[in-house]
Amino acid sequence: MTTASVPASPDSVPVPAARFGDLLVAEWIKLRSLRSTYWALGAGALAVIAFNANAARVDAADHPRLDDGMRSQMARLALRDAFTDGSAMILVLAVASIGAITVVGEYSTGLVRTTFAAVPDRRALMAAKAALLTVVMTGYGALVAGASFASTQAILATRDAGVALTHPGAARVVCASALLAPVCALAGMALGALIRHSATTMVAATAVLLLIPSFITDRYAWTAAVKHAQPVNAWNRLADISYAHDPFTLVPRHQATAQGAWITFAAWAAVAAVVAIVAVDRRDV
Repeated sequence: MTTASVPASPDSVPVPAARFGDLLVAEWIKLRSLRSTYWALGAGALAVIAFNANAARVDAADHPRLDDGMRSQMARLALRDAFTDGSAMILVLAVASIGAITVVGEYSTGLVRTTFAAVPDRRALMAAKAALLTVVMTGYGALVAGASFASTQAILATRDAGVALTHPGAARVVCASALLAPVCALAGMALGALIRHSATTMVAATAVLLLIPSFITDRYAWTAAVKHAQPVNAWNRLADISYAHDPFTLVPRHQATAQGAWITFAAWAAVAAVVAIVAVDRRDV
């Protein structure tokens, strides 16, 4: 007498882990399906490029009235116009909002429950989010920084005051401005993973990335170290080719280095990605 075989319960069948490439594709679909992504990126890019172009227009208009001493500094002005402080603030806010949306958007709609049910490995899921965000924002930053440099130098070239990308310091300005995008986007993602509320996250991102650094002085050694460890200040160090040449703006012994600024960028990106992964992995939905 034979015993009929009992089919295995579906719950007993192990579910294969999602491949990292599949997670990247899924995150890409979610990111590009959000209308807010296109609005934020498009409006941010136009605002940054227009802001810088207007600064170049003003300097080009003032060029005939400059004395010989000021005209000798036109290369410095040209690189300052390539990516101004105001445009950097706009870029920071735009990309930080995108970084926050990648996490907060799913929590606000409840989609995160479906996501975690499909992909129980939260660490792999968040690593895919961070990796995709880094790639997309790096490309976006390169596009915006490159377009800003090209447009501003074309405007200044009408007065023979523009510089080429091969000019000393020009490539560093463009690279630093481009990399500011993924660094601040990852910071926004980390804050979104911690706070999980869109409005509060944006207020926190503005405070952490823009407001708090502006109140830190470089008069003392420890405050100078904290100030130089902020991403916007690191960008300013890399984008300002005349840094440390004005004895009235900085305490000489507390001045930042270009190498330290690059390290600050890398540290913020790495820490932000780790914070986002750990925060989502250890907290309940």
